[in-house]
Amino acid sequence: MSYGTRAEYRDGLAFDIRLQGHDLTVDADTSSGGKGYGPTPKSLILSALAGCTGMDVAAILGKMKMPFESFAVEVDGESAESHPHVYTKVMVRYLFTGNETDREKIEKAVNLSLTKYCPVAAMIKASAELEYEIITDA
Repeated sequence: MSYGTRAEYRDGLAFDIRLQGHDLTVDADTSSGGKGYGPTPKSLILSALAGCTGMDVAAILGKMKMPFESFAVEVDGESAESHPHVYTKVMVRYLFTGNETDREKIEKAVNLSLTKYCPVAAMIKASAELEYEIITDA
């Protein structure tokens, strides 16, 4: 399966991206000469991880029939101090609310996502330490 993309120069350091029928703009940090047209390409990796593992966990918990009122995934990354400034540590937070949340089921779903199903997590783990925490209101 191929997911090709096209990046067309826009201005300064920004590029307009076309991916799977969707458009977005990427730009450098303003501290690096960007004009704030969009997120940095590197930061999209964290968004990709949040979406990838979030979809896995939601699907797995759905199969386990564990309801929740809300579910969010937050991802933060620490970068190396020298070029190419790769992520060296990534923290994923899974935030749940709901009266019927089951921590054991959530833990199982998260572990399956991060060790078996999420390809973005697998790619990140090849070069960075990947940690997670689960936060529930229960």
